[in-house]
Amino acid sequence: MSYPGGGETRDNVYGVTPLVTGDAVVLELRPAGFATRAAAIAIDFLVQVITLIALSLIVNWVAVSVDFAATSALSLASTILVIVGYPTAFESISRGRSLGKMALGLRVVGTDGSPERFRQALARALSGFVELWMTMGVIALITSMLNRDGRRVGDFVAGTMVVEERTGGRRDVAIPMPPHLAAWAATTELSRLSPETANAARQYVLRYAELAEHTRHEMGIQLADSVASQISPLPPLGTTPPYFLAAVLAERRRRSLEAMNPGQAGRGQGRQELR
Repeated sequence: MSYPGGGETRDNVYGVTPLVTGDAVVLELRPAGFATRAAAIAIDFLVQVITLIALSLIVNWVAVSVDFAATSALSLASTILVIVGYPTAFESISRGRSLGKMALGLRVVGTDGSPERFRQALARALSGFVELWMTMGVIALITSMLNRDGRRVGDFVAGTMVVEERTGGRRDVAIPMPPHLAAWAATTELSRLSPETANAARQYVLRYAELAEHTRHEMGIQLADSVASQISPLPPLGTTPPYFLAAVLAERRRRSLEAMNPGQAGRGQGRQELR
């Protein structure tokens, strides 16, 4: 897929230092470490086991006054409620956090940084029944070790990843959204944009004013082509590479912010202005 923007870049184009100053926290997606994820799963597992034991006692007490079929149905319903319902409900209501993830500062987000949706939480829970419960976590362990983001099978099925929430007041520059590309960026599919490509594009935009003119042009086209091959739809015809890259990065940041702080995504963005 080839980038459709114009081949020329301007000296005063988007990306110079005054444009990228801001007061936003760091929002690049940082995959959670294996040990942290394992600890979060262990906490959730403990909660589920305790709940299952409690429900089993209740079912056994009820079984005295009902027939075998009803008892079996209650046992099955209790198991499904705890193993599938618990993670689905918690992650849907809390935007990607179960009790274990809350305790360790983790959150499930879409691979494009968007908040986890109900269908994604359900897909992860159903997959978790097989890879976490039926195989005692062996499948999840092997899968997590074979990919750099530590994603288990359920994450691949649901299109999600577990990330560490950024806390503690770390600050970084925020790339604002070019106003004329905001509507286009809001409809863009970013789930295939790799962290490596996004980071390279970010460094280009932040260092734009420092680059020699020929480097700006060549690097901008190369990065724009790379990003364009990983997103859809393409930007409006004639969009220059720096504006295109800035729009993609700003939208990616907005979705990450929405995932970390639901309802707050647009506040910091709205304070940025072109100068």
